Amino acid sequence: MSAVKIAPSLLSADFAALDREVARVEAAGADWHHVDVMDGHFVPNITIGVPVVEALKRVAAIPLDVHVMISEPLRYAKPFRDAGADGYTFHVEAAGDPIETARAVRELGMRAGITLNPDTPIDAIEPVLDDVDLVLVMSVFPGFGGQSYLREAESRIRAIRELGWTGDLQVDGGIAEATIGGAAAAGADVFVAGTAIYRHPEGVEVAIARLRDLAERAGRE
Repeated sequence: MSAVKIAPSLLSADFAALDREVARVEAAGADWHHVDVMDGHFVPNITIGVPVVEALKRVAAIPLDVHVMISEPLRYAKPFRDAGADGYTFHVEAAGDPIETARAVRELGMRAGITLNPDTPIDAIEPVLDDVDLVLVMSVFPGFGGQSYLREAESRIRAIRELGWTGDLQVDGGIAEATIGGAAAAGADVFVAGTAIYRHPEGVEVAIARLRDLAERAGRE
């Protein structure tokens, strides 16, 4: 496992001031910006697209971790690369050929990530593991922010580690001070958190520091 990474989800940021939101989480120690792209087709919501990623790239000093909850992820890999995505994580359920998609993402120079919905069997991603750099376990059903953490995600994280996966293992959905320890103890090392960071009553610096400390301690136990 690699060192703990904290990836604030811009879905919970103030969209009227994204440049300032980017700057304040970077100053607070964020490792990646997590960018949720939803198309209203694969998931029942619409968020942002290529032009916003391009704008973010102009002000971001840390990697843009783009998670596409969209149909036809292969079709949009190059536009997002050109916009500035550093990582491109797609859903196995949306990719006609996940291996082809993952290889194309890598050939474009991005970190390739694979994810799956909470009700999709883990073995759906097993054939593509040799062709990706990151595995994302969803701890909510994708489509909306602010959902409650699904504790069963922890057994899925463990199952992926038991397959021999040693790369980045990201968890996304309901991550907060009360939940990050369980995910870290199960084997996750990259943590996406939106509300728990951007809307923390004591500020983003306190939020990120606490999450990192809790994850590191749980990972050592």
